[in-house]
Amino acid sequence: MAAAAPSGMDKPHFIGIGGAGMSGIATILAQRGMRVSGSDAKESGTVAALRELGATVHVGHAAGHLAPDASCVVVSSAIRSDNPELAAAAQRGIPVVHRSDALAGLMTGLRTIAVAGTHGKTTTTSMLAVSLRSLGLDPSYAIGGDLDGPGSNAHHGSGEIFVAEADESDRSFHAYSPEVAIVLNVELDHHANYASMDEIYASFETFAAKIRPGGTLVISADHDGARELTRRVRDAANLTVVTYGESPHADVRILDVTAHGLTSEVTVRLAGQELTFTVSVPGRHYAHNAVAALAAGVAADVPAAALATALGTYTGVGRRLQLVGEQAGVQVIDSYAHHPSEMTADLEAMRAAAPAGRVLVVFQPHLFSRTQELGAEMGAALALADAALVLPVYPAREDPIPGVTSALVTDAARTHRADVTPVAGMAAVPDAVAGMARPGDLVLTMGAGDVTEAGPKILARLGEGGGEH
Repeated sequence: MAAAAPSGMDKPHFIGIGGAGMSGIATILAQRGMRVSGSDAKESGTVAALRELGATVHVGHAAGHLAPDASCVVVSSAIRSDNPELAAAAQRGIPVVHRSDALAGLMTGLRTIAVAGTHGKTTTTSMLAVSLRSLGLDPSYAIGGDLDGPGSNAHHGSGEIFVAEADESDRSFHAYSPEVAIVLNVELDHHANYASMDEIYASFETFAAKIRPGGTLVISADHDGARELTRRVRDAANLTVVTYGESPHADVRILDVTAHGLTSEVTVRLAGQELTFTVSVPGRHYAHNAVAALAAGVAADVPAAALATALGTYTGVGRRLQLVGEQAGVQVIDSYAHHPSEMTADLEAMRAAAPAGRVLVVFQPHLFSRTQELGAEMGAALALADAALVLPVYPAREDPIPGVTSALVTDAARTHRADVTPVAGMAAVPDAVAGMARPGDLVLTMGAGDVTEAGPKILARLGEGGGEH
C-alpha cells in the first residue's frame, strides 16, 4: 500500500497531540513519512513514542509552536477556541482540520471496519486489530487505547483493511464511510452533546447511512437500543444487516459463554457452523465484543475459523480490566469504565473472576454533565462491589456545574445499601485501600480520568505492609 498523506496533511500540526485519538492519527502520518508536529499539556509515554517516530512535540501551548510552513492544524472537539495555536492558525490562514476528517482521509482507498457504540469500542477495535495482525494481514488501525505500551494505539499497515474506533461523542463518526460497521450498543451518554435518546438514534442512523453501498452493519441483537436502531435501518437499500448475540433470532448466535478465571470460552453458530474459541479477558460483555469482531471480520472476507482462533491472541488493552499487579495477596486491576452499564459489566466480570475474595472499588466519576445525569445509576452500579471509595468528579474538559459533586453517586449508592466512603483526593486512596484490603481481595480502580494513577501507589502501600490480615 502506498505511503501517502491525505491532501494538505504533509506537514500537520496537532493541538493536543498526546490524546488517544489525536496521537493515533499523528502516528500513522509519521509512519507514512509526513513531517508531524504538535503540542500537548504534559510529557507522557505517548509523546515520547511520537518523538521516536520523528515528530516534533512541544509541551504547553503557545503560538510560536506552530511552524511557519505547517500545512494544516488538526484539532479535536476538546480544544477550546482561545487556544493560542488555534488563534495563530486563524491569523495566518492555515486550514484547521477536525480529527475525524483527518482520520477519514487516512482511510481513503482501504477496506474500513469502523467500530461504534456507547461503550466497548476500544476493546472491540483492539480485538480486530490484534487478530488480523496475528493472521498476517497487517491491517492499519487507530484505537482509543494502547495495545502493548505507549504509542501502540495506531499502525500504518501494508494490508488492505483499516480498523478504526468510531466516536459518537461529538458526532465524529459521521465523517466515515466504512465497508463494515459495528454498533455494539446505543445508550444515552455525552450529555453536553445529546439531549435525548431521539438525538442519539438520529446520530447512529446517520452513521449507518454512511456505510458504503453493498456494505454490512454488524449490530447487537441483545441490546435494547441496538434493536431499535436495527428496526430503523434494516430496510435501507444496499445494506446488509448482521445481528449477533444470545437472542435465538441473532444471525451470529452466541450459544455458550463459560468463564475460566480471567478468560472465557465462547461457542457461536455462524452460517450453520459451530465455532468454539477462547477470549483471554474476563466477562460476558467482552465475549460479546469478540463475537462482534468475528462477525465483522467475516463480513470483510476473513475466514471464520481462522479469525475465531486468532481472537484468542488478544490479551487486553490498557485500562480495560488490566492487571496492574499483586501485593500481599491482593490483585489490583484498572478499569476505564465510567458509564453505569460499563461499571456494571466490569463489576460482574470481577465478581466471577474472584469468587472467593471481595471486590473493592476506587471510583472516580468522569465529567460533571455525566455525573449530573447518571450519578444515581453510577451509585446503583457500585452496590455490586463489597466496598467502594469514591473520589471527586474528574472534570476533563468541563467547567463545574453548581451542585454537581460525587455526593450524587455516594448518596445514591447508599440507597442501595452499598458500603461507600467518599475520599477527598487521590493522596488519601493508598492508605484507605490498605486499611480495607486483605489477602484474596481484588481492588478495581475505575474511571476514565487519572484514577489509573492510583493502582501503582496502592500496590506500593500494600507492599509496605498495609492491608488486613
